[in-house]
Amino acid sequence: MEDSLVRGWPASTVVRWTELHRLAVAGREAVIARHVGRRVAQAWLRRSRFADVAALANATLTLGPDAGALYDLGWAQFSTGQPRQALASYEQALRLYREVGNRGGEAATLNNIGGVYDGLGDRQQALTYFEQALLIQREVGDRVGEAATLSNIGLVHDGLGNLQQALTYFQQALLIQREVGERVGEATTLNNIGLVHDGLGDRQQALTYFQQALPIQRVIGDRVGEATTLTNIGGVYNGLGDRRQALTYFEQALPIQREVGNRAGEAATLNNIGLTYNGLGDRRQALTYFQQALPIQREVGNRVGEATTLNNIGHVHDGLGERQQALTYFEQALPIQREVGDRVGEATTLTNIGHVHDGLGERQQALTYFEQALPIRREVGDRVGEATTLNNIGAIRFQQDDLAGAKEALGEVLEVFRVTGDRGSEATAEFNMAAVLWRMAQVEDAIGCQRRAVVLAEETSHPALDQMRAFLIDLKRAREG
Repeated sequence: MEDSLVRGWPASTVVRWTELHRLAVAGREAVIARHVGRRVAQAWLRRSRFADVAALANATLTLGPDAGALYDLGWAQFSTGQPRQALASYEQALRLYREVGNRGGEAATLNNIGGVYDGLGDRQQALTYFEQALLIQREVGDRVGEAATLSNIGLVHDGLGNLQQALTYFQQALLIQREVGERVGEATTLNNIGLVHDGLGDRQQALTYFQQALPIQRVIGDRVGEATTLTNIGGVYNGLGDRRQALTYFEQALPIQREVGNRAGEAATLNNIGLTYNGLGDRRQALTYFQQALPIQREVGNRVGEATTLNNIGHVHDGLGERQQALTYFEQALPIQREVGDRVGEATTLTNIGHVHDGLGERQQALTYFEQALPIRREVGDRVGEATTLNNIGAIRFQQDDLAGAKEALGEVLEVFRVTGDRGSEATAEFNMAAVLWRMAQVEDAIGCQRRAVVLAEETSHPALDQMRAFLIDLKRAREG
């Protein structure tokens, strides 16, 4: 089925441009092939037609080196889980842009190289490239590009768990985008700010930002962005436990993804719907959606997304008590993540395998997997993931009556959440620490932890607030009795 609209072009226009590109390549008309190839690639990239973009760029490159074709090829390679190949293409494009003094192309390529390193989990290297791009954009007065790069730097800090630092960069980007009237970027940045607030547990504030982005996207006709924002709003409602409301938003996003032909976005939304049904306890329905997402991800070559969906399917089987089946899916995901260098995903899968072994009563085996995940979390700077893994390690040690080991792990968990400012998770960690201290007969220290847990839980409307208050009462009675 042909594209219906691409950046305002009818499907017939895209078809004509594609045929013109084929004829130009056949006739060795390099200038025409390069110009037309870029136009078609820009259209197809928005529609997740990554394999087609790669074929188009490679055809153009048969006529000789071309920075634009290499740039498009790098984009397609990164989008299909080939980060190392993408880096090679981008680095060739960068050299060519520098040779001809194309500062705009140089900055754009530096930005994309930064994005690849961020995707590989090498966030410090990502920052190095983004900061090089930023200097060029400021030098040439590219305010739109400057804002985009500031947003990218914000995303790196978000991934590092530096959420307040991320907000600082997003707010700088937002001011520029409003100043120059860059409405698409403004809506994207509002979304990024919303996601940070969601990560901080401030979900009402997150909704405020998403609901500012949505009308902008509708006014300017940014259907891809609209679907993203609807998905983000659904994610907030999911986090609030209002899964029916979450489904409403995901189900609004899905037909838009299909309408615009965004196959990667369609697969992501199917995944979100599956996760929501899983949260509702309807695991068979969840599997239906994950199994719709999986062939799409394989079709577009999204290896990272494929591994994520395999993980999700594994989770469902684990929840159904089908633990060997769960392991089968997790063990399919793990080599894909290692192949594409998805270190964050690799740590997640190792953690999932650990959980299955824990459920099978194989606690030492579970601990082995959690302890493989932990250095990866630290290597990529995933502070939230680090805390989650430490919490898992603490729980296993607690079950093994290694109370000193559990206390050590939970102490590190608390340190992470205090740094990242996630008050709700800090409350949970204080609660867990109080339980360990109680078992160690350190009742006064346990009461201190539990008092802090209750205060934090009250501040964040924590779902376990009543349980935390009850435990504090129990601790006080134990001290008195």
